[in-house]
Amino acid sequence: MNDNDTHILIAPNAFKHSLDAADAAEALARGFGQSQLPCKTTCFPIGDGGDGTCQLIRLALGGRFVEHTVQDPLGRSITAGYSLVHDGRTAVIEMADASGIRLLNPDALDPMRASSYGTGQLVRRALEEGVSHVVIGMGGSATVDGGCGILQALGARFYDSSGHELAGYPAALENVARIDLGNLDPRLASCRITVLCDVNNPLLGAAGAAAVFGPQKGATDAQVTRLEDFLRRLDGLSRALTGRSMSESPHSGTAGGAAAGLYALAGATLVPGIDFFLDMTGFDAALDKADWVVTGEGSLDSQTLGGKGPMGVAQRARSRRIPVIGLAGKLPLRPEESLLEAFDVLLAIGNAPSSLAEAFAHTEANLERTACAVGNLIAARR
Repeated sequence: MNDNDTHILIAPNAFKHSLDAADAAEALARGFGQSQLPCKTTCFPIGDGGDGTCQLIRLALGGRFVEHTVQDPLGRSITAGYSLVHDGRTAVIEMADASGIRLLNPDALDPMRASSYGTGQLVRRALEEGVSHVVIGMGGSATVDGGCGILQALGARFYDSSGHELAGYPAALENVARIDLGNLDPRLASCRITVLCDVNNPLLGAAGAAAVFGPQKGATDAQVTRLEDFLRRLDGLSRALTGRSMSESPHSGTAGGAAAGLYALAGATLVPGIDFFLDMTGFDAALDKADWVVTGEGSLDSQTLGGKGPMGVAQRARSRRIPVIGLAGKLPLRPEESLLEAFDVLLAIGNAPSSLAEAFAHTEANLERTACAVGNLIAARR
């Protein structure tokens, strides 16, 4: 390599159901290496709060991984863990590791009985380590419990109108009448909780946690209605108890309302996951030497505009006048103007009609081939 070589910063998100972000970045780097473009590539896989984000933070910052026995979404014992970074002061927890949809077979999905309790167990264990900051990536959860499972593991209690204590999952909490935070872990008072949100959906309504994410987690139409009613009831109780509404944050629908529950009842801060990730891992420094930026994920569409990883990358690249290319397995036939304005180039990586299963299977090869073609195009205009 010499000083005249083009520097490509490769910063993809995961390609869901196919490649994680690190593998996607490596495939792109191989493709540029096969092209006619004299270039240096830097792989900077990204996460926006979705499943895998916290692992990327650990890889970027180092730290110690701690394993613990917790409950999965249906209450079965599993081994999950979290990372300690910043000299042990910060715990980074992947909700999907303890409460993720990937832990359940498709025929076992049951959001009426799925609980986030295991994630709360990880938070509690991290507090025992004496951390002063807990970061939770909430993507990929199997739950629509408003965070009640997490809160219950941290000492919150939920009661019906007769004073009977309720379990921390929606089917048991539909008639919740009172929340008691008297036994909430006192160590939370001296520990910040930051929730990384990969969506900006509200808690309630047609774009809310139950309506949008309930069916993805196995809810029937009737159960979506029940989940909506439960979350609305929980919102009213939390507002009366703490003065904070679960539904007031633009990210409150994240992880079936778990973000909202932690915000209203445990004082958590909800942030766009991609911005936090890029700041925490030093992305801006990586941009300093970049001539081009390549990002992407499975689909680039209107949802990308709502805080998804590639959008965060594109905004930072464009702010420095660095051209940015967005690659995806799927693109809209006519992308929105805002999407076209965010990226200098949008490219679909497929090269032939195929089924979804075939597309997933060929993602790595398609990324490699597309990167080679992009490198050749850049070389041609040098």
